[in-house]
Amino acid sequence: MKRILLAVLVLIGLQTQAQVITCVPCDQLGMVMNVGSSETSISIYHSGQYMTHPQEHNVFVWEFSDQQGNLLHQETIVDDAFCNFGHSWSLTDTINVTVTLVNDSANLDNWYINQGLPLTGNSINCLFEDQIYWETGDPTPWGSWTFIHNNPGVDLNNNTLGIDDNVSDNKKLIKIVDLSGNDAEFEYNKVLIYIYSDGTYEKKVTLE
Repeated sequence: MKRILLAVLVLIGLQTQAQVITCVPCDQLGMVMNVGSSETSISIYHSGQYMTHPQEHNVFVWEFSDQQGNLLHQETIVDDAFCNFGHSWSLTDTINVTVTLVNDSANLDNWYINQGLPLTGNSINCLFEDQIYWETGDPTPWGSWTFIHNNPGVDLNNNTLGIDDNVSDNKKLIKIVDLSGNDAEFEYNKVLIYIYSDGTYEKKVTLE
């Protein structure tokens, strides 16, 4: 009798676990400017950290550039919802903001099950692009950095690139980081993350 009861409890547990949604689609995630941002600092919250599990595998690749395409700030953040840094650009500039969220350990299978959709097995690979500017006047007479478009995220696994957008053949290695997001150099027998100019990344280990 105990064995039957245990089997039933395990089955219920598995069915319950299958319905738990640990991730949501890219277009349901986004960025929010924190009130702590000022004339000389930026603080942005990204909802992907708290909506994508396991959280410790979330990798955010942030890039900020001006209208001429000059890179102003670049940062790779692991397991954190916030991007914070100081800056010296002009308050009259419009700044391009791009961030890619990747998580090889997370996928939308539970979401698809809950929605009655076929499974894909794709890992999380979301691209977010927007612009910010220094807004003054009502309702913020003191001024604040504000997103212009509030664009939703795009799932790069399901996004078909046009001919003009397909830069994968020309992608270049930007940097190598370890699993904690710290800059790293090539090393045998160690898992490293290779980040490329087109927003893609690879997690790999080279055996000696």
